[in-house]
Amino acid sequence: MLNKILTIGALLMSSLIFMPLAQANSHVMKKDIVDVAVENGSFTTLVAALKAAELVDTLKGKGPFTVFAPTDEAFAKLPEGTLEMLLMPENKEQLVSILTYHVVAGKVMAKDVMKLDSATTIQGQDVMVHIMDGKVMIDDATVVIADVKASNGVIHVIDSVILPK
Repeated sequence: MLNKILTIGALLMSSLIFMPLAQANSHVMKKDIVDVAVENGSFTTLVAALKAAELVDTLKGKGPFTVFAPTDEAFAKLPEGTLEMLLMPENKEQLVSILTYHVVAGKVMAKDVMKLDSATTIQGQDVMVHIMDGKVMIDDATVVIADVKASNGVIHVIDSVILPK
């Protein structure tokens, strides 16, 4: 009984956290990928990194783009000091490489992602795509919310930062 209550509680909390994303899909999206991420509030680290890498204008562009967007909790999983190091101006090239590894050109919806073994990122390398225990995995990250539509593409929320090889 306690497990059921905890499970229901966890589901309710996760639905509250990602409610703005769900609402974004319920009507015609006028906001671009960056605006959707900012409005949600679960991507403050990603947005800060995009600003430091000077990629905001790119992801506000026409696109379309598919973004595998790590949450703030995903960034918190990085080893201590890693994020701070990446945000330093002298490490901008490495930060750009990591962030662009999270972006695929074109609008790839979940039904299409599930048919892929890999996808070429705008960084130039491929991310691996596979299904494990019924969940879509992008490299070692799990897609926790799929198909968040934006005016210039789609966001798939992931639970870990993925790193180029």
